[in-house]
Amino acid sequence: MKILRITAMQLRGSHDLWLRFNNGYEGEVNLTPLLTGPVFVPMQEPEYFAQIELNKEAGTITWPNGADIAPEAILELCQASRE
Repeated sequence: MKILRITAMQLRGSHDLWLRFNNGYEGEVNLTPLLTGPVFVPMQEPEYFAQIELNKEAGTITWPNGADIAPEAILELCQASRE
């Protein structure tokens, strides 16, 4: 079984991203629902959220404070927002 990874990312709004996954899925998502807990408080500000980077080695997205979100959680949110 292949490990799910994010292979491409573009910032599309204050908390919106376009993403491509290694399983072929592509879509846009608002990450606000996943930004809970102390480590994600800075990401609630659009200026800090915009510092997001794609960690190609890990296959996920990260911020300067070390926070990241599992690709599986992001994919689930992408698919749920399409329904």
